[in-house]
Amino acid sequence: MSKHRIFEMPFAKVYPMYIQKAERKGRTKEEVDKIICWLTGYSEAGLRKQIDAGKDFETFFSEAPAINLNVSLIKGVVCGIRVEEIDDPLMQKIRYLDKLIDELAKGKAMEKILRQ
Repeated sequence: MSKHRIFEMPFAKVYPMYIQKAERKGRTKEEVDKIICWLTGYSEAGLRKQIDAGKDFETFFSEAPAINLNVSLIKGVVCGIRVEEIDDPLMQKIRYLDKLIDELAKGKAMEKILRQ
């Protein structure tokens, strides 16, 4: 079975789209970064290093310091698929991130997005 093409896509190519989606709805790049760091365990500098290095999604998530323990609290639908039911662990992490960015763009409070 071949890998999904998103796995090999550079994270830096999608990152600006996350920011654009948030900014169109009045949110900020800082909030996007905070969500990504919360999910992956990267520091701001670590996130910037991954982006600058052009790491693909697979490497981005495999090198993540620590996926947040509260990811199991992320529930809902992204692209018609329930994130909690995705079998592939990497695809699930990517969809978790998509879901969090969607919540940000929909105006949800950061405390709720970060499951606090």
